[in-house]
Amino acid sequence: MTTLDTGTNDLLARIDGHVAVISFNRPQARNALSDAMYAGFGRVLPQLATDPEVRVVMVTGEGGAFCAGGDVKGFVSSHKADGGAPRQTGTESAVQRLRTIQNQVSFALRRMPQPVVASFPGAAAGAGLSIGLAADLRIAAERAIIVTAFSNIGASGDFGTSWFLPRIVGEAKAKELMFLSPRLSARDALALNMVNAVLPDDGYEQAALEWCHDLASRAPIALQHMKQNVNRSLAVSLEAGLDAEAVAMVRTMSTADHREASAAFVEKRLARFTGS
Repeated sequence: MTTLDTGTNDLLARIDGHVAVISFNRPQARNALSDAMYAGFGRVLPQLATDPEVRVVMVTGEGGAFCAGGDVKGFVSSHKADGGAPRQTGTESAVQRLRTIQNQVSFALRRMPQPVVASFPGAAAGAGLSIGLAADLRIAAERAIIVTAFSNIGASGDFGTSWFLPRIVGEAKAKELMFLSPRLSARDALALNMVNAVLPDDGYEQAALEWCHDLASRAPIALQHMKQNVNRSLAVSLEAGLDAEAVAMVRTMSTADHREASAAFVEKRLARFTGS
């Protein structure tokens, strides 16, 4: 196992075999977001994106929670500091700051070449859930609670909820989840396709890592092209999608991994992929 330097203890990162694990690490605050976390993502994700040994990226949280989103206690302290006066919002500097950190996290996860899995050991709320929705796949412990949360604090949402959620659950359901902010169990989220698998609480962390290792055991070049094709399909015509599929199919069928998989199929054995 290799430990990566994120520049902060608020965000941990390591490489376990072919799986990179990024963990929110403010358990005393249910892993609420911090400026240091944003900088940590900005530092570590570009490294992982270009590492040929990393086939899957898992984002999770330490101490039993995934991420509670923004630090509401910090919001309250900030409001008290300005005497409770109405705060000017929408200034260019504030908007630009939010644009920057959203790009460092949600957009960067979306454009990672490798599949990204969000692992919810517990609560995923607000911007924490948004970051989880930016992943390609999501898994959760039985005990996990999932909630959009923004309407509960009089905020509209950030880090991509309004873009990701309708594509996962549909427009009307996304609006319902954002407007009413119900507390969803892991099974509720599974029924809505918000998570792909629910795993037992007992031994969840190891089971989640093994789930990601199973994904990482598959042909990495093919997985990367699959991710690109699906992401692209949301914004292009069928003609353009078919053209991109043709290019990707020819490229993947010219790889050593394709030849190995074909031989393994005929020989009735497991394929050993090398990413070449």
